[in-house]
Amino acid sequence: MTYCLGIMTQEGLVMASDSRTNAGFDDLNIASKMHNFSQPGERAFVVLNSGSLSLSQSVINLVKARFGAGEGLARVNSMYEAARELGECVRHVAELDRAALERDNYTFNLHLLLGGQVRGEQPALYMIYPQGNAICATEESPFLQLGEYKYGRPLLDRGVVFNSTSLMVAAKYALLSFDATMRSNSAIGPPIELLLYRKNSLILDCYRKFNHGDAELQAIHSRWEQSLRRAVEDLPDLRFADAPLEESAQSLLI
Repeated sequence: MTYCLGIMTQEGLVMASDSRTNAGFDDLNIASKMHNFSQPGERAFVVLNSGSLSLSQSVINLVKARFGAGEGLARVNSMYEAARELGECVRHVAELDRAALERDNYTFNLHLLLGGQVRGEQPALYMIYPQGNAICATEESPFLQLGEYKYGRPLLDRGVVFNSTSLMVAAKYALLSFDATMRSNSAIGPPIELLLYRKNSLILDCYRKFNHGDAELQAIHSRWEQSLRRAVEDLPDLRFADAPLEESAQSLLI
């Protein structure tokens, strides 16, 4: 299982991912799902991947090769072009592998999140689908998720607002979203990689990895649970009818 998250704020971007490729009782494998590409002062990109590890590695290796040769992400003039470049890499790998996978009843399963900025334009956040097409986060919907997203989404829906959520607060929401996901699905777990990109910095210099047992991650988990319980306990008490249930039910039938 996988959980990857990108949040777009007025101050910049938060990108976060777990690192587990599978999590059976006796088979736990770790691989980073966060990949960075930057030319300081010109462009900065973060790519997160979910789905088949072999397909993800093929696409990322192709992106790295093009970038290292001064092509692809090294030459795009906008975040839209960057998303299209990743889509082309996905389609290229699909042409190589999709037919063989489908002959053996395997789905071509690969999604990417792209966050970053090219000098001269605003930061942006994109999701790239297995077909190579992409969607962009907006001020009204300022976050995108991959993988096991359902447990961590309600908190983001309620709390993250593009114009008023600071970058640091967005980072806390990201960690709490992962905390909710890990609480409900044991297949998601540390190491958690977290990267903050500050608008117009055009450099990737704010990164953190939370390993299993990380004291700060555990403290956030404990304080959040305590605060959540207190908030529920402080809600107004519910009011119920004074009449017995049987009489109330009969009155509904009259």
